[in-house]
Amino acid sequence: MSSSSSSVLEMEIFQYIDVHQSDFIENLKEWVAVESDSVQPALRKEVIRMMALAADRLSALGATVNSVNLGSHQLLDGEDLPLPPVVLGELGKDPQKATVCFYGHVDVQPAKKEDGWKTDPYTLTEINGNLYGRGATDNKGPVLAWINAVETFTALKLALPVNFKFVIEGMEEAGSLGLEKLLEENQYFFSDVDYIVISDNLWLSNKKPALTYGSRGNACFCVEVECGSKDLHSGTFGGIIHEPLVDLIALLDSLVDPTGRIQIPGIYDSVAALTEEEKKLYESIEFDLEEHKNNGGVKKFLYDTKEDILLHLWRYPSLSIHGIEGAFHEPGIKTVIPAKVIGKFSIRQVPHMDLSVVKQQVVEHLEGVFSKRNSPNTLKVSMPLGAKPWLADVNDPLYKAARRAIKTVFGEDPDFIRDGSTIPVARMFQTITQKSVMMFPIGAADDGEHSQNEKISRHNYIEGTKVFAAFFLELSKLH
Repeated sequence: MSSSSSSVLEMEIFQYIDVHQSDFIENLKEWVAVESDSVQPALRKEVIRMMALAADRLSALGATVNSVNLGSHQLLDGEDLPLPPVVLGELGKDPQKATVCFYGHVDVQPAKKEDGWKTDPYTLTEINGNLYGRGATDNKGPVLAWINAVETFTALKLALPVNFKFVIEGMEEAGSLGLEKLLEENQYFFSDVDYIVISDNLWLSNKKPALTYGSRGNACFCVEVECGSKDLHSGTFGGIIHEPLVDLIALLDSLVDPTGRIQIPGIYDSVAALTEEEKKLYESIEFDLEEHKNNGGVKKFLYDTKEDILLHLWRYPSLSIHGIEGAFHEPGIKTVIPAKVIGKFSIRQVPHMDLSVVKQQVVEHLEGVFSKRNSPNTLKVSMPLGAKPWLADVNDPLYKAARRAIKTVFGEDPDFIRDGSTIPVARMFQTITQKSVMMFPIGAADDGEHSQNEKISRHNYIEGTKVFAAFFLELSKLH
């Protein structure tokens, strides 16, 4: 396709999207109205209804749709609850064309008006160009933007530039229960897939588009110190025993120093070295330190430059202490010596760090600190949860195609960013399918995913639909 005919085609597609804005917003309104909260068992039937709506929408595109039943899972109280199906869709089977698979989820985090929402969270409401509602940006808006982009080609009776596959789930906010097993059992579904795209994160700024190529993993630890079978009175036992909470505080204090450096020997040994090429990616990134401080309500960071802050958020490990179970934490004073306390902390690990090695380093360090205290208390260290980091190659053709699409629609090159938190689904797709995976967000940094007044701007939703359509055309040029 010549560049002139391709730009005429883009104009036609973008014009269609502009003209049909209100339809696309109406679609989002319908989806946001479904209280598809996967966290609260009482709302599971709404999640299942939402999955049926998503399946119907793909069928209306002309896709072949398979709603895969995942059975049920058991709640803590022993109740069995059905898992929502995962929707697998397929549109186009031309062996001459690239095949792109899109992953998204249509379940949401809990939301109530009385939590501090200005509007009803399940009624999409437009105020000053922003579309407020639970799921607007995470993840119903981006899923619909992708579907709207595909629909634009069919509505204009244009040949599909690529073949499409869809994986849409309804348990992402509750840990994607059953998804990994489904992907492993349906590997044939991905046999002809060239690229996998996930749009379930945000830009780093409010204005400048971004592409995400990595995320940190997370290893969660519990460190338990136990003295005896019951809590004791500090008047009767204070001063004559080794108190578990004193031991625990010493253990937690040994983990990280005031500069934020983790004190566990060997923890930095396998962290990937920073290359010059990678360092350059950080220079052009748009990131406002003051704004980030204000968003967090903090006065000072550990580092002063944008580059140092982002490097320590994205590509170096961090250790955070989250709490102590078993200690007295209510208002007032209670002179108790707790018999057993459990400290909770996590390490966000980065590429080349091995989870089993990290666990061993943590256990050895804590046991070493504890043995020097000569305490008769018992120590137990466990790692109840471990998720691996994810990293993609920014020079992959997939990223180049997305970059060109962003330049076409937004008129500027995107920031290449990583995520300081953990995105298990990106790693899961990459490991199981062995295909190129990219995270292609369309939401802005201030969208407030998971919090009150979640929104996506009308601009990002509509231009996001255009950027996906332009991306399909760019992918078609790669083949």
